[in-house]
Amino acid sequence: MKNITVIYLTILFFSSSSNYAQKAKVSNADKKYDNYAYIDAIKTYERIAGKGYQSPDMYQKLGNAYFFNSELDKAANWYSQLFTLTTNVDPVYYYRYAYCLRSIGDNEKANQMLKIYNEKSDNTNKGEHYIQEVNYLDKIKENSGRYKIKDAGINTKYTDYGSSFYGENKLVFASSRDTGSLGQRKHTWTDQYFTNLYESDLTGDSLTPSKVNKFAKSVKSKFHEASPVFTKDGNTMYFTRNNYLEGKKGKDDNKVTLVKLYKASFVDKEWTNVTELPFNSNNYSTAHPSLSPDEKTLYFVSDMPGTMGESDIFKVSINSDGSYGTPQNLGKIINTAGRETFPFVSDENEIYFSSDTHSGLGGLDIFVSKINPDGTFDEVQNVGADVNSQKDDFAYLINTKNRIGFFSSNRDGGKGYDDIYQFLETKRLVPKCKPEISGIITDSISKQVLSNVKVTLYDDQHKAISSFQSDSDGKYSFPNLEFKKTYSVRAEIENYTTAEKTATIKINDCTTPLNFALEKALCKVAIGDDLGKCFGIKWIYFDLDKSNIRPEAALDLAKILDVMGQYPNMKIDIRSHTDSRASHKYNDGLSERRAKSTKDWLIKNGISSNRLTSKGYGETQLVNKCSDDVQCTEEEHQQNRRSEFIITAL
Repeated sequence: MKNITVIYLTILFFSSSSNYAQKAKVSNADKKYDNYAYIDAIKTYERIAGKGYQSPDMYQKLGNAYFFNSELDKAANWYSQLFTLTTNVDPVYYYRYAYCLRSIGDNEKANQMLKIYNEKSDNTNKGEHYIQEVNYLDKIKENSGRYKIKDAGINTKYTDYGSSFYGENKLVFASSRDTGSLGQRKHTWTDQYFTNLYESDLTGDSLTPSKVNKFAKSVKSKFHEASPVFTKDGNTMYFTRNNYLEGKKGKDDNKVTLVKLYKASFVDKEWTNVTELPFNSNNYSTAHPSLSPDEKTLYFVSDMPGTMGESDIFKVSINSDGSYGTPQNLGKIINTAGRETFPFVSDENEIYFSSDTHSGLGGLDIFVSKINPDGTFDEVQNVGADVNSQKDDFAYLINTKNRIGFFSSNRDGGKGYDDIYQFLETKRLVPKCKPEISGIITDSISKQVLSNVKVTLYDDQHKAISSFQSDSDGKYSFPNLEFKKTYSVRAEIENYTTAEKTATIKINDCTTPLNFALEKALCKVAIGDDLGKCFGIKWIYFDLDKSNIRPEAALDLAKILDVMGQYPNMKIDIRSHTDSRASHKYNDGLSERRAKSTKDWLIKNGISSNRLTSKGYGETQLVNKCSDDVQCTEEEHQQNRRSEFIITAL
C-alpha cells in the first residue's frame, strides 16, 4: 500500500533589520502566518534533473522517495541514473535497484545487481568478521581454566563417545568395544567394530562411573547405534542408528547406508517399539538428538536440504499427539559453512555443540549459546581450553546442579580412537549481552523529538521482522538481535520523508545506535526565511579566492531557480558570508563579488533582476566565536562560510 505523505516545514523567522518598530514586527509576523510558500523538494529535484542537472545525492533521494512509496517503476528509473553516474554507493542501493528491476520484469539485470549486492555485503561482513576475530585466541584464553578434567574411567582401546544421562545415576554411551558377542561385526571403512550402546552407574556426589554393561539388547542392530537422549520419566529414548529397521537396510542413491533418528519406548521394563522419525530420508542423514528442557522440541544434526554447511543443527517441535512439526535450521548464529554437530540443551536453556568453523583451537571445538525465550540465540562462545584442544572435542553434557559433566575427545594421551572424559566446571562462563539496535528520532530542522513514528526492522533479505511506534521521547529499540547479521531500520510518519538505515551487528556490540533526523517533505516558508534551508544549501561553492560559479554550485542554484519559477512574486536577497581568516577588506570584497555572481547566474537563467538583491557581508555576521585570532577548527570556520537566500516578498 502506498503511503503518500506531505510535509510542512516551519523555518524560524529572523527579522532582516533590527530597526523595525514593534508594530511593524507584529504586522510582519501576522503576514508570515497568512502568506506561505509550500516547496516540494522532490518535485524540484525532478524538474531540475529533467533539465540535465546530475547529482548522486539527488538521484538517491528521488529513487528513495518512490521506493518507499512503492512506486517501483519510477524508483528504478532514478536508481538507474544513479548507477550511470556512480557505483560508489552504499550496497543497499544495489538491493533496492534489484528489487525495483524485478518488479518491472527485468530479472536478468536484477540478478546482476543482487549478485553485486551479495558480494559487497559479504566482503564487508568478512572484513568486519576478520577484524573482530583476529584476536580470537585471546577470547578463548579468557574462557579457559574453568574445568578440572579426568579420564572417565570407562574407556577402551576402541571408540568410546557420545554419552547421555539416563535418570539421575546412569550414563549411557556408544562404544565399539568387543565384548565377546558372536555377532559383533567390523566396519569395512574403519576396521572398527560397529558401535553399540553401553551403560554405567554413576556413584556418589562426584558421579563417578562404575562397571560398564551392555545397555539394551532390544535396540541393538548389526550396525551403529549411538548418541541416545532420554525423557525425564525414562520412558522414551531417541537415538542414532544406521538406516536399518526390522532386518532391512536402506541406502541412498549412491548405495550408501546413512544414519537416521529412531525412537524407542520403555514398556514392561524393556525397550521396544523402535520406529524411525518421519522426517528421516534415505538420501540424507539425521543424527545426535537432544531434547529441550520442556521436552517439546527435539534438536538434531542433519545435512538435509536447507543445510548451510556440511552439517547443521536443526530443531523440530514434538506435538502433544506425538506427531512432529517441520524441521527448522537454527540459522547462521549457530550454523556455519562447516560442520556443526552433537547438540546438547541444558535445563538452563543453553545449547552446547561442536563446530570446526567457529573460532576454535583446532578440529572440533565445543561452543555454547543461550537460547532466548523467543527462540533466538545469543553470541556463540568457545567454552575454552582444557575441554577444547587441538584435536576433536565433542558430545558435551553437564549436570547444572553440581556442574559435573562429560565430553568426548580424540586428544593425545587417550586410550582409544575416541575417549570419554569427565569434568567439573569450577567457574561459570560470563554471559554475553543480547544485541539490540536503538535510537532517537528527531526533526532535522527543529531537533525536536518525534513520537509515534512507525519504525520497522528488516532482515538482510529486506523482509519485515517487527514494527512499532517511537515513544514520547522519540526513542525506539529492537532487542534480542543476532550478532554478525545485517539489519535495516525504516522510520516513517505522515508529513515527513521516509528514511532507512542499515547496520551490521558487530561481535560484542551490545547496542548499535541508529538515530534518525527526518526531513519534512514540504518546506513551509514565509518572508524572512532562508529558502536555502529547504534544500540544505549552506554554501555556494567557488574556487579559492574566485567568484565564478562551479558546477556543484550551479546544481544548488538550479533549485532556487526552480522555486522562483513556481512563485513568480517571490523576491530573494542573496547574502554571502566568509570566515575571519583574511582581512576585513578582503573578505568584504570577496563576499560581495560572490553574492553578485550568484545573482548574475539567476538573472542569466531567466529571473528578472527586480526580483533579486545581493550583498556581501564578509566576516561581519559570524555565527560563532571564531573571530580574528581565535583558535577554531575547520568545521567551526565552515559554519561562518555560508550563503543565504532570504525571502523578501511572496
